[in-house]
Amino acid sequence: MSGFSLSSEPFTLVRDCSAVMVPQGDVVTLPAGQIGYITQALGGSFTVYVEGNLFRIAGDDADALGKERPVPIEVPADATNADVEKLAWDQLRTVFDPEIPVNVVELGLVYDLSLEQTESGERKVYVKLTLTAPGCGMGDILVDDARTKLEMIPTVVEADVDLVFDPPWTHSMMSDAAKLETGML
Repeated sequence: MSGFSLSSEPFTLVRDCSAVMVPQGDVVTLPAGQIGYITQALGGSFTVYVEGNLFRIAGDDADALGKERPVPIEVPADATNADVEKLAWDQLRTVFDPEIPVNVVELGLVYDLSLEQTESGERKVYVKLTLTAPGCGMGDILVDDARTKLEMIPTVVEADVDLVFDPPWTHSMMSDAAKLETGML
């Protein structure tokens, strides 16, 4: 089975680009001129197939693929904690396992999200996140992706994303949409 399909988009890197090898999680640099295929472009990051391997490229490096970087998030000056919490959930819906075309919220990997507001009006977000399998090499990458995307929200100065394994994740935690997308419904 190859890592790309007829719907995959070919690319040639226009500059050197940092990438994370899937599923090992090793960070590598793909050189300018590298040819490959974009197999998944979800949540502002890209999964690419290069010489028999899958890699995840962050949205901040979209230009290396000839793509646009994600648009910055805006928050009204009078945003409530409920408004920011909704944005936090929306941001977590942009976190994808590079091998699964379903976000971590729909997969049932987010066990808890809460936030607190300081006296100065800044906010801290707390998340409990799990993995589909405890040994997944992408765990640290998903945690970092969630943290980075939460900290992109104006007024959020810190996102504490804890990787937890209790209770153990099961397929029953997936939304119906996720089960349908993965062929489990």
